[in-house]
Amino acid sequence: MNLSLVRRHFSLLVLTALFAGPSLAQDSAPKRPATILVLGDSLSAEYGLQRGQGWVALMQARLVQEKMVATVINASISGDTTSGGRSRLPALLAQHKPSVVIVELGANDALRGLPVAMTQDNLQAMVQAAKAAGSRVLLVGMQLPPNYGQSYGKQFADTFGQVAKAQQVALVPFMLKGVADAPDAMKWFQADRIHPVAAAHPLILNTLWPSVKKLL
Repeated sequence: MNLSLVRRHFSLLVLTALFAGPSLAQDSAPKRPATILVLGDSLSAEYGLQRGQGWVALMQARLVQEKMVATVINASISGDTTSGGRSRLPALLAQHKPSVVIVELGANDALRGLPVAMTQDNLQAMVQAAKAAGSRVLLVGMQLPPNYGQSYGKQFADTFGQVAKAQQVALVPFMLKGVADAPDAMKWFQADRIHPVAAAHPLILNTLWPSVKKLL
């Protein structure tokens, strides 16, 4: 037996194990389940609905149906503004360490007639904070009824796209597409004509789902 050949072969095996070991360990390590944080207002907080009927709960069910392992944290509060979301987000990021953050805020800014520049600044700050924490972001846009005035309505609707483009994050331009702009729109809303009925929430999820799935 040639001892030099044996030693050389043994050395090659050791080197191969040393270099391959970490890679194999990383490949076989289980991935941490994704966490989706929804930061929204009453449109996401199931206002006027029974628990489990809103689009956020339906999204959790869709994840299970499609065998996608992810936990959904609904941090939405009825009446919340972009200022409120901006102040709450840092603690939520630290607590939940989300893989994906869905920002659905702004409608209450418009209802209160707040400056669009303020809304845009708050949206941008939230997106930046989520990105800095390592989260992927989906920005959910909103549009206003014509009675808010054409100029204000256009500025408000455009701000979501401007923030998404500047920060290079995913965007759903209009959360209520197929609901608020439907020919029979009123049948999709509660008596206050602001909050969608339960039957509208599957449509809302269908609008958001392709973007959520892509981020996961």
